[in-house]
Amino acid sequence: MRASETPPRSAGLLSRGRPFRFVIAGTVFVAFDTPIRCGNTAGLSGRLSRLASLFSALPGCSMMAKGGFALPTPTPASSALATRLKAQAVQCGFALVGIAPATEADGFAHFREWLDRGYAGEMAYLHKRAEARRHPQSILAGVRSVVMVAMEYRGSRRPEEPATAAGDSAALATVSSAAPVRARVAKYAQGPDYHPVMWGRLKTLAAWLEGEVPGCHTAAVTDTAPLLERDFARRAGLGWMGKNTMLIHPRRGSFFFLGALLTDCELPPDEPFRPVHCGTCTACLQACPTQAFPEPFILDATKCISYLTIELRSSIPPQYREAMGDWLFGCDICQDVCPWNRRRFWRDESQQPSHPETRREEVPFPHDPDLEWLDPIELLNYDADNFRQRFKKTSLWRSRRTGLLRNAAIVLGNIGDERALPALEKAVRDEDEVIREAAAWAIERIRQRTSSVYSGLPSAPVD
Repeated sequence: MRASETPPRSAGLLSRGRPFRFVIAGTVFVAFDTPIRCGNTAGLSGRLSRLASLFSALPGCSMMAKGGFALPTPTPASSALATRLKAQAVQCGFALVGIAPATEADGFAHFREWLDRGYAGEMAYLHKRAEARRHPQSILAGVRSVVMVAMEYRGSRRPEEPATAAGDSAALATVSSAAPVRARVAKYAQGPDYHPVMWGRLKTLAAWLEGEVPGCHTAAVTDTAPLLERDFARRAGLGWMGKNTMLIHPRRGSFFFLGALLTDCELPPDEPFRPVHCGTCTACLQACPTQAFPEPFILDATKCISYLTIELRSSIPPQYREAMGDWLFGCDICQDVCPWNRRRFWRDESQQPSHPETRREEVPFPHDPDLEWLDPIELLNYDADNFRQRFKKTSLWRSRRTGLLRNAAIVLGNIGDERALPALEKAVRDEDEVIREAAAWAIERIRQRTSSVYSGLPSAPVD
């Protein structure tokens, strides 16, 4: 429908409540100056339905009433384009793809409340660009559709295989003196930096769409852009928000990266994923060694091991150090214990579902076995050049040398192996104060544990 065309007037509809109407890009917005009580939307829905029927009387126009506005129904051409776009996304290497309307983020108010509660810690960038996350138009002017994609990653250990529990000092201290000293890396970081990989695939998808719809505009974004990705992923039908705040797909679990392709091309949206399949399960909440979940669906990042080892630039609070266990960078505990991730590995991979988003045509995210575990003693000997050469193109670069060597010292303190003392004693002379403090803490912890072994007494906690 052209903006200049208007439907025939209906005295019963347009005179009652004196509506104001205007057209933007084929969408008719209607506002009534009569108040509607909260929860009583039946009258508004009826008026919108009648208004939609009036528009439908126009040649070639099909309308539907939705929420507080009227939206065009998908045309065969737009539906076919969306189908081809999703198939192309799979060819680009994405495991999941869905389309959401580009409207205000559903969870924006919740996000602002989360910030106000101080749960973002030192992540000042979240506060600085908070308002931009309200609507995707802050990224792309005129955006009408958000194409959400998921790119899977795989780690070295299946969730059903037990690992040494973080914070289990006794288990860590019983490591054989002949065994190598190792520190654990989160699965998502066991490969190259995911941002260039995600951007490359999204730009390929964007080029395809721009070729199909000449003149359309796109923007490829990852988690560096001010977009509440999980909100739009749920709206696009990719899964539900779990109690551990991760997006969970019933067949794919939660081990995937999210990306988005914003476009001013209007595409038919998918049905939002409405049910939450966590049920009464609290495995993720109970497994967290730092108790970072004050309640289900809420994460206090200031207690999260991933935040402490990656985002935090200052010293890690002493009360969380033992709970870090042997985690050097990130943490997978709340995902490893999730039954939906276990189901992902239990299913018979030879029986592939017929759903387009689950076909095994996607290109796997590169995995580097050398990044599954790292030697924390070796890391303490890295200068700035060594660190840059080893980690510049990986996700571990995010923590910088200060953060990673700080983490290595704390892991060594938790392991309690005397072989680490020479490297730690060197680290206490490092030019970086954060590294020096962590190394001194680790030395004291190892010596206390050693003396307690000789005396037969339990070791005292290190404050």
